[in-house]
Amino acid sequence: MSIPIKTIERMSLYRRVINRLVEAKKETIFSYELGKLINRSAAQVRRDFMEIGQKGNPQKGYNILDLRDALNELMIEPEGQKIALVGIGNLGRAVLTYFMGRSPNLVISAAFDSDNKKTNRVIAGCKCYDIGKMKDIIKKNKITIGIMTVPLTVAQDVADQLVSAGIKSIVNWAPIHIEVPKHVFLENRDITMSIEKAAYFAKK
Repeated sequence: MSIPIKTIERMSLYRRVINRLVEAKKETIFSYELGKLINRSAAQVRRDFMEIGQKGNPQKGYNILDLRDALNELMIEPEGQKIALVGIGNLGRAVLTYFMGRSPNLVISAAFDSDNKKTNRVIAGCKCYDIGKMKDIIKKNKITIGIMTVPLTVAQDVADQLVSAGIKSIVNWAPIHIEVPKHVFLENRDITMSIEKAAYFAKK
């Protein structure tokens, strides 16, 4: 199933909302209700759910447990997926602390840094290795996702090493454009750009 990136982003948002509704013991929901919760139109919600074979009942709406199961099947690998985080500075530590234990199917299983004061230690519940061991450990542990919280001066080199190790998807927090092969998914997260965008609209 090939689904556009923007749709996948909405699916992730739906999944978070649906999980909260499951916890609240709600059984059904209409597209307009869900649309209000995520600031999208009812028509957009219906189009998205059609992508995963979910059709609401005109009288009752969507069954929430059915939505949860369909979204989990789309978004989650049953066997789980492992993540490598490269760069244990302030941002890297924050990512480790925030993410640890939040998703049982997505686990940061190894961290890497070039600073020997940080390596061979457990930081925020994750073993940190020397970056020189990255390729071997990624391959040995079948890690498929990489998170980069490294300085921009080394970002491209680190990305190249991740790709060489077999990483299939990269989340890049370095404020610089990097190149990856077409078969590797790249998500760029630029904090400065987001803040400047917010500043522009605050100014307007």
